[in-house]
Amino acid sequence: MTEAQRTPTPIDTIADAWVDTLAELSPGLATYIGRFEHNGRLDDYSPAGTARMLEAARATLSALEAAEPVDDVDTVTQADLAGDLRLQIELAEAGAHLRDVNVIASPAQEIRSTFDLMPTDTVDDWAVIATRLGAVPAAIEGYIQTLREGISRGIVPARRQVAEVATQIARYTADTGFFATFAAEAAPAEGGLPASLARELSDNANAARVAYDGLAAFFTAELLPEASDTDAVGRELYALHSRRFLGATVDLDETYEWGLQELARMVAEQEAIANEILPGATVEEAVAFLEQDASRKLHGTDALQKWMQETSDRAVEELGRTHFDIPEPIRTLECMIAPTNEGGIYYTGPTDDFSRPGRMWWSVPEGVDSFDTWRELTTVYHEGVPGHHLQIAQSVYNRAELNSWRRLLAGSSGHAEGWALYAERLMEQLGYLDDPADRLGMLDGQRMRAARVVLDIGVHLGKQRPDGEGVWDADYALAFMQRNVNMPDEFIRFEVNRYLGWPGQAPSYKVGQRIWEQIRDDYAARAGDDFDIKAFHMTALRLGGVGLDTLRMALTTD
Repeated sequence: MTEAQRTPTPIDTIADAWVDTLAELSPGLATYIGRFEHNGRLDDYSPAGTARMLEAARATLSALEAAEPVDDVDTVTQADLAGDLRLQIELAEAGAHLRDVNVIASPAQEIRSTFDLMPTDTVDDWAVIATRLGAVPAAIEGYIQTLREGISRGIVPARRQVAEVATQIARYTADTGFFATFAAEAAPAEGGLPASLARELSDNANAARVAYDGLAAFFTAELLPEASDTDAVGRELYALHSRRFLGATVDLDETYEWGLQELARMVAEQEAIANEILPGATVEEAVAFLEQDASRKLHGTDALQKWMQETSDRAVEELGRTHFDIPEPIRTLECMIAPTNEGGIYYTGPTDDFSRPGRMWWSVPEGVDSFDTWRELTTVYHEGVPGHHLQIAQSVYNRAELNSWRRLLAGSSGHAEGWALYAERLMEQLGYLDDPADRLGMLDGQRMRAARVVLDIGVHLGKQRPDGEGVWDADYALAFMQRNVNMPDEFIRFEVNRYLGWPGQAPSYKVGQRIWEQIRDDYAARAGDDFDIKAFHMTALRLGGVGLDTLRMALTTD
């Protein structure tokens, strides 16, 4: 799939140097991409750490803007990296980091989750983990300093997010929580740990627990009383977050109206398929019927993990023969049960050398022990192949054309999640969802993503509710999702809290899918009878992760 190595250009050099800078300043990000030389450290979440990152971003942007592209690859790199750097600076100047508390992707979760991707095979690996555990207190202290600065400047998170994250922390630091079990269960692939290292792991894990308990105490005693009663972030900040997650600028009011129309379309599709499953049934009746079907149910996380892996392996093998060129390193995808119980399903990409493969993670909420295969089949395709894994791992693999920024770090949620939803529909078109129950499950997910467009924009921009009886708020958002999603209440409550605290991210899935489909249709119209859908997919994926405005530019340039 790759040709002769492209000669690096000055713009490639700038982009590669930015990756090196990010790895140095953000060790957690370095771990994610497989740069393990920084694994003994954690990010500096203090105001001084933010200042260093901003200084580096401004210097890189200046160098990038002064450089001249030598080819189309350079043009894409320059446009995408410059846009990313400008947005990073704008968000910092707006004080977004000063109120960075949410239930899924704020420093409170990032510090803990960095341990999920660290190597654990050898004694030396565990020694590095012990060192990083010892760095947790300083990272937590830096985060508290930043949030205190936010309090002093009147830039604070929503009270709901602070309270929910404090509850999460209590689970992290419990005697059966992450830090206690992670250290206690430490075991290299061969042999045991030296007694001195075992003590160091235990001591540093306990210090991390104490630091996290201190963070929870700060949340409760200092931040919660100052936090905002309002979940909405407002139009100005929301527009920045929307650009951040889409890599594109969209008309938010038009997108809200489109979301309402798309939701109605998804409901109509579901109603038609419900009638196929059980003649005359409503969607709710069809769902209830399927939930009683023992042949479509899994019990326990072991059964879930096994089913995920078998389904993924089959998709890789079959699609690799028929519809995609899938290189050997990309054919390995590990399906994992996450070590937390927060809810959510997510993907982490492979390391640069593929020594750690791409992984699909399922964070199963406490109390959830049964899973419906008809509901989740499309999730495996979304996270795996032809979804995130094919897309992200293909970028990592394409060394011949792409610099390290383009392969490992560039992109947006709209590009990635939009492609994954696009991939779900593609699997329907390829016949993998011919069972009406599986199609209903896919549409359940698509309906949820359409509902999120409406909810997210509605809440954060303070729009009128669809029922015309007031302005969007958290209570209406929860009831709205409960009407539109057939999931356990634990999932729905977590999801709504996620949307309220992570503005702009949830709509990026469905809006990203919309933009992907627009780009494909424009590309097909220009190609006419010569249009080849397989060639279009591979041309687009070879670009690596980019913002959607950059993707449109790259695929519409003659």
